Amino acid sequence: MSLPSVHEALIYLMIVTSASDRDMADIELGSIGEVVRTWPIFEDFDKSRLLDVAQDCQVLLSANDGLEHVLELAHQVIPTRLRDTAYAAVFEVAAADLEMRLEEARILQRVREHLDIDALSVAAIEMATKARVRTLT
Repeated sequence: MSLPSVHEALIYLMIVTSASDRDMADIELGSIGEVVRTWPIFEDFDKSRLLDVAQDCQVLLSANDGLEHVLELAHQVIPTRLRDTAYAAVFEVAAADLEMRLEEARILQRVREHLDIDALSVAAIEMATKARVRTLT
């Protein structure tokens, strides 16, 4: 199998995050779709391919050491200058349901480690996302 595109790797990371707790909630899936539809990083991505890319990710994850392989692919293809954007997309999905389960926290940690995201960037991304998704209740 050839290396995924940067778009595909970003989607893989969002899918992995959503699936981390074994429950891909509709709100998380909706968040993935929203990121792909609205973020500038995806402006030249063919949105009709989203389901196919998600299925490709499922195939990769079902293989032996699937998660590690997906994380390594992301590390290989996502340029350093876009790694904070990748983490922002991943955290957007994790924050969509307004609760952070232990499994999601572990996946976020693995993503940070594989993409080598510094602590200040992580804190800024997480704080901005939490502020944006906060509700009155």
